[in-house]
Amino acid sequence: MAEASTLAVLGAGSWGTALAALAARNGTPTRLWGRDPRALAAMAASRRNQRYLPGLELPESLAYESDLGAALRGAEVVLIVVPSHAFASILDEIAPLLEPGAAIAWATKGFEPGTGRFLHELVAQKLPGRPAAVITGPSFAKEVAAGMPSAVTVHSEDAAFAQKLAAMLHAPDFRAYSGSDVLGAELGGAMKNVLAVATGVADGMGLGLNARAGLITRGMNEMLRLGVALGARPETLMGLSGLGDLVLTCTGDLSRNRRLGLALGKGVAIDEAVRQIGQVVESVLTADEVMRLAAKHGLDLPISAGVRAVLHGEVTPVEGLKALMAREQKPEYPTGLFDPR
Repeated sequence: MAEASTLAVLGAGSWGTALAALAARNGTPTRLWGRDPRALAAMAASRRNQRYLPGLELPESLAYESDLGAALRGAEVVLIVVPSHAFASILDEIAPLLEPGAAIAWATKGFEPGTGRFLHELVAQKLPGRPAAVITGPSFAKEVAAGMPSAVTVHSEDAAFAQKLAAMLHAPDFRAYSGSDVLGAELGGAMKNVLAVATGVADGMGLGLNARAGLITRGMNEMLRLGVALGARPETLMGLSGLGDLVLTCTGDLSRNRRLGLALGKGVAIDEAVRQIGQVVESVLTADEVMRLAAKHGLDLPISAGVRAVLHGEVTPVEGLKALMAREQKPEYPTGLFDPR
């Protein structure tokens, strides 16, 4: 039997820790890197990430490393799990430290702030020629770490690498599918965060289950239209990385983006809502980039636009809802399901 590849997971937050623990339990030699040496030392001593995954035991085989060079030494696969605003900088840091044949994967969701570039575009620019893949899908870190049934999808233009990475993660309680539509998989994972704010706002305002279902469905329409305009495959967005992640994030209270919406819908100021959540809330940055892409392709995305306006304080949640409900009556699909117009 071939020796298992060494995996370096960069980012010791909830999702990075959960994925590192999963791979280690599957028999992959795994190192977890983070910037805080004291936090990592505490994790190693207690076998718990008390800040992000309190009470959940981590496998004995998982190694912890605060030195980036040491974490990457000998690693054949590097999995990046940092917030989207830190993604470009971590690529720059690891570029001179990577092993010659190391492959790159990421479980980060979002765009590069300020440019709207997809994360795979940053990888291609900064680490050219390496196998690259994105891991995405409906998966709360707490449930994955607890061994609850979950499913994700791994997309890469390199089919062999997609299969290798999926095999590292696949387990009796964790299904890992594979695909080749990296752009579509990334779009779904990013855009669902924006739409989850909308459903959270509606629920925070007590608007009922009908409103939630309508927002999810029409939000899915916005995701499909933008995806088709960008060249994504509709079936990707109708799968785990799009519809699956959208439903989870819009309905599950473990979602930071949904919780942000809930707070806003109850009248909490955005700065206070983010402070209460205590972790990065990707929708705050992602909404701007979604609307930048929509403008570039001449698309009207009213739910996403309303979320962006609320997040920037341009309208209140009540005003945003009124604007949505005041839109003209029209056919549900004027030119067909997958026509972006």
